[in-house]
This record gives sequence, structure tokens and C-alpha cells, in this order.
Amino acid sequence: MMSRRTAGNVSGNLQTVLICTLLLTIGVICVNFSSAKRADGVGGEANRVILDESPRYHGADGSRLLRGDPDPHAASRAGDASGRASSEYFRRFDPDLARASCVPSGSGKKVIFITGTGGFVGFHVAQALKKQGHGILGLDNYNSYYETSLKRARQTKLEASGIYTAEGDLADAEYIHKLLRFCPFTHVLHLAAQAGVRYAAKNPYAYVQSNLLGFVTILEEVKAMDKTLPIVYASSSSVYGLNTKVPFSEDDRVDQPASLYAATKKSNEMIAHTYNNIYHMSLTGLRFFTVYGPYGRPDMAYFFFTRKILEGEEIQIFQGPQGEVVMRDFTYIDDIVDGIIGSIDTAERGTKGSAQYRLFNLGNTHPEPVTTLVENLEELLNKKANKRVVPMPPTGDVLATHANVTAAHDAFGYQPKTSLKEGLSRFVEWYTQYYGVTLPSQA
Repeated sequence: MMSRRTAGNVSGNLQTVLICTLLLTIGVICVNFSSAKRADGVGGEANRVILDESPRYHGADGSRLLRGDPDPHAASRAGDASGRASSEYFRRFDPDLARASCVPSGSGKKVIFITGTGGFVGFHVAQALKKQGHGILGLDNYNSYYETSLKRARQTKLEASGIYTAEGDLADAEYIHKLLRFCPFTHVLHLAAQAGVRYAAKNPYAYVQSNLLGFVTILEEVKAMDKTLPIVYASSSSVYGLNTKVPFSEDDRVDQPASLYAATKKSNEMIAHTYNNIYHMSLTGLRFFTVYGPYGRPDMAYFFFTRKILEGEEIQIFQGPQGEVVMRDFTYIDDIVDGIIGSIDTAERGTKGSAQYRLFNLGNTHPEPVTTLVENLEELLNKKANKRVVPMPPTGDVLATHANVTAAHDAFGYQPKTSLKEGLSRFVEWYTQYYGVTLPSQA
């Protein structure tokens, strides 16, 4: 049996390794920032978005590009042949559409810079905030991690609602610098990231580029412009890693990440704490729990299970090494959007010597076995799945997630309302319409 002192040393060593790893990562980031230092400085000319009317700075659709992009295909690549993230930045920007998108519908409304509006959560929350009358400017690079046609379909719906998304990379410091000065922003909502637990085994550099360098770029450029702006950012339930105590609480130690993705999200929380401590920046992190719903991510189980069931393909259901059932705290997108908006509404500006540092779980609080997910889909699709139970691969997934949302409820009244069956019913309705699928007839 391990003594208390030994256990403490092991735990401390794990934390030290994580912190040292983070510091090494920041060192790389600092080198990148140094090599990409802006020539225009801050203020004066830096406050004007530089546009050029020459053909080189126009996209294929006629939209104008911000200067500095030698590669019009960089946005569609998740990385080069070696798996390393591309260091070249694509920019597409239409100032007229951006300006109109930023205009709120009345006095007292917010103007919010949202990263990741081409993504699942960003798309939904941008629509909800626009309906409330807030001004929005989005940012996305529309990379090819999953089908770009779905991301572009989200973009089309956002544009129909008057929401414009600038195209470019999070780590492009000069571009972020200019975008943040284009509208009179009151809040920053940072949702863009390289998602996925298993993909990190194939392309780890994408996670460093987007989740670490991209995050620090946002913080640095907000700090340079107006460090009092409240920032709400996406973390993940993955930070709980190998924790066995359930339900997961924000007060739990999270120094045992099970995946690179989880490590980058935990690093985001630590970096945010650093900027809060040194620069008194207002930062709120949201730990999302297995979000699902219409216009969702095709790499998520509920999405590709639906496709495979309809096409008669085998689906693999993971189990633990001792035959344990895998469970997830499936959270419907509308409940997540309510939580994000609640966190924005309660986010305060930083002040000299004081600023908020908050972390909230946003989950459903009712974990369900993955087998229950499959059973619900079989019923909704009126088709039996071709199932095979297999051991969970060693790629960073965990056996179970379960959110304690007391802190979010106390802070802004967060209360998830959507059951798994109800949420899946809405998803299947969208899926069949979007992909033009006819469900098997009732027997």
C-alpha cells in the first residue's frame, strides 16, 4: 500500500510534470510570437484594418482579403503531410458585411466577438445571441477535420440571420489584432479549438497550434486592446481525465488528463488563471459535457452511429477493461447555449486589481450508458443496429462522465431541461431532412 507521503509525492510530481510541460509549451509560443511580431505596433495605423483592392487580395467569391496571406488553401488543411499544423494563414474578410453584423438591435445590447462560429456550438450560440439583438462578429478557419460542407451550411444559415464570419486562423496574431479593433466589442466568446480525443494521436500539432497558441493569441490581443473585456472560453469535461469521484465538480483536482486534448484544455484553464492573476483579466471557462444535437459534429458517436445504422454498417460499442459499461453525460445543444448565455450575462469587466476567474460545468447531470443511446436511435430510426462490443482503445477516452452543475445553477440559474430521447428525436428529425434520408417504414 502506498503511504500518504508517497501518494502526495506522486500526485505532486504529476502536477509538476503538467506545469513543466505547459511552461515548455509557452516557451514555444513565445518564440512564435517573437518571430511574428507586428511591425505596425499598437495604436494609430494599427487601429485600421488594412485592405487592398488588388486582385491578389480578393477571394474567389470576390470578398476582400486582409493583407498577409500567401496561401489561399491553408484554411482547408488541418496540417501538412507530416501532421504538423500549417504556419501559413488564410484570411478572407468583407468589411461591409462585418460592420453590419456587429450592429446590435438597440441600446443596452452587447457586441460579441465569437471564435468558432463555423463549429457546432459556436453556430448555435451565435444564432441565439443574434435573436436577442446582440451584435456578432465571428471567426473560423473552416478546416477539414470533418466535412467542410456541413461547416459551410452553418455559415450560410448564419449569414441569412445577418451574422458574418471572418475567415482566418486563431494563431494569426496580426489578423486577430485587427479584427478585435474593427467593432466596439463588449465581450469575447472563445469557442474555436481543435476538437476530438482520438484525433490527437494522428495530428498532435493541430492541438498545440489551435488550442494553445491560438488561445494565448486571443488573450494577448485582448490584453493589448482592452484587458478589461470579459472573456468566456470553452474548456471540456475531458479535463477530469482519470478522476473516479463522481459527479465531477469544479473543485476536484484535474491533474491526470487521459488525452492530449484534455491536457490542452486543462492548460487553457491554467493559462487563463495566470492572465487573471497577473493582468486582472476577467475569464470564465466552461466545461462542456458531450454536447449533441442538430448541425452537430460528424465525429461524435450519436452522429456516426445514426449514419451507420441507416446504412447497415457495423457500429462498435466500447467497454472497459473489466467489461465496464461506458457512460456519458449527454447534453443537448439548447441547454449548453443557455449556459453559455448565462455565463456571458454574468461576466463582469476586469478592474484594476480585481477580475473574475470562474469555471463552470455545463452538463445534463443524468449520465446514460452508450447502449441506451443506441437503443434510442434504433427506436427513432426504426432499424436495428449491427452492434459489436469491443475494448476501449488506449486513445484517451474515459469510462464515464457526470457533471455536478450546482455552481452554474447558483451563478446564473443553469438548469438543463432536455432528456436524451427528446434531444435525439430532434437530431434525427434534422438529420433526415438535411441529408434527404427516408426512414424505414414501420413494420
